Order: sequence, then structure tokens, then C-alpha cells
Amino acid sequence: MQALSGVLHTIPSKTGGLSAYVTGQGSPLLLVHTVNASASAAEVRTVFERMGQHRTVYAIDLPGFGASERTDRLYTPRLMTDAILDLADYIHTRHPAQAIDALAASLSCEFLARAAVEQPLLFRTLSLVSPTGMSGLRLRQAPSGSTYGQGWLLAALKGPGWGRALFKGLTRPSVIRYFLNKTWGSRDIDETMFDYAVWTTQELGAEHAPLCFLSAQMFSADITTIYDQLRLPVWMSHGVRGDFVDYRGKARFATHANWQFTIFNSGALPYFEYADDFAEKMLTFMAQRTER
Repeated sequence: MQALSGVLHTIPSKTGGLSAYVTGQGSPLLLVHTVNASASAAEVRTVFERMGQHRTVYAIDLPGFGASERTDRLYTPRLMTDAILDLADYIHTRHPAQAIDALAASLSCEFLARAAVEQPLLFRTLSLVSPTGMSGLRLRQAPSGSTYGQGWLLAALKGPGWGRALFKGLTRPSVIRYFLNKTWGSRDIDETMFDYAVWTTQELGAEHAPLCFLSAQMFSADITTIYDQLRLPVWMSHGVRGDFVDYRGKARFATHANWQFTIFNSGALPYFEYADDFAEKMLTFMAQRTER
């Protein structure tokens, strides 16, 4: 079962088996899905479909999710950032004269921002949807590369053989629907995304990356510093419903000339609820000529 309707590509990567869906023609656009127990490229479907009418769109399955490798290993910001950079390098070989526009949602905004700081010439613009690291006013300026990961918690979650059972309990269809309702801030969720979420959690190795996520291995403790270092154009958008509505931290970037902001009357994934409006605003943002 495919998450998206495009062609599934295997991407050369130091992170192991890495996959991305490709559709459309034109300048390159890279999409990065969120991270949760049932994550996959299915979470960016509406952007993939609409932008495929204007761009060559690449939607990654991050390591541990979807069609990418799901082996039992430590899933960290470094691993996820390396996967994005490997896909960006692959895109560059196919579009050698063009920098990449890129979009990420929720926690993956941290990985994409880090990739753009490390390799700024690969990227042209960033669209950050409901980014983490913006809740409250506390600054996250720990030493470079540090995370909030708790090794003891990961060991406890995995346990001597009960990790898979725990994961299965967390990914029952009713539980997946419950968390999607909280993401949307309503019961009017995207049913196609729900169906794929249920399917993908039943695949071999599906528990490994989510258990790392639950033990905070993927949350960067230095993300404020990373966001501060972004020099390319950034469009941040978020909604006002559901569990993800605290973005007080964005005030730090309100005076940065390279940052723009849009608030949608939606949950955490506005491109599902306002697909056409979101696409129009994103195209307008990417069309701007901003000096770096």
C-alpha cells in the first residue's frame, strides 16, 4: 500500500533504506511529514497533490516510517537531518541549477531547519507548519546537537520484549483516531490519512522509531539556536484548534525580516482543512525574491 499516488523512489542514503514519493514537473519542492506513532508521507498528501501541478515534488518517508528502513536503532535528530540532506543531495543531482523549496510539519520542522543551517546553499525557502520548539517562552539553547532524550525511558518503553505490545496498544485504530482528533481539534479528520496510519503501524518494525519519539530522543534541546541561525526566507503557519496552539515562542522571530507568519482557523495541519488556500499562500511565498 502506498502513502501517496506518486512514483516511489529509493534514495541513496547513509541512513539506510530511504524512500520518497515523486510527482509533477518543474522546480523542486521537498516535503517532510510529522513524527508520531503512525507517521508517514501520507501526512502531506494535499500539499503533494496540489503542488504537483506546479512543481516536481519529493515527499520523504523519514527513517523508521512508511516505506523507509524500520530497523531497531536509535532514531535521533541527527539521523533525520541526515536523511533530509541525503534526499536534498539526490534532488540536486536531478535539478543541478536550482535550490530547493521545502516544507515540514511539527517536529520535523526541527530537522529541516537544522538541514538548512548546515547546508544553506541546497535550500531556497522553508515553510514550517506548526513547528515544535515554539511553545512557551523558554529558550532551547543547550549545547549543539543535544536532545531531551532519556535513555532509561527508552529502555523502559522497549522492555524485555514488551515494546511491540506497548506500541500495538498505542496504535489501535480507536487510539489513532483519538490522537488525530486532538491534532485536528475536531472529529472531522482526513479519513484517507487515517486509513494509511492504521495500515502502516501494522508493518514489521513500525514500533522502533515511535518508541524513540516517545522517549524524547528526537527533540532537539538546541532548537532555538538553530532557528536563530536561519537566513533564508521562512514562512511559519499554524492553526488555533486542538492540542498544538501554543506558539508564543514565535515572538522571538517576529522582527526577523526573513520570517513571515500565517494563522489558519484550523488544527495543526491547515493544509488538509484549507488545502487550496494553503497552496495559494505557499506558492505566493515561494515566488517572492528575497535576498539572503
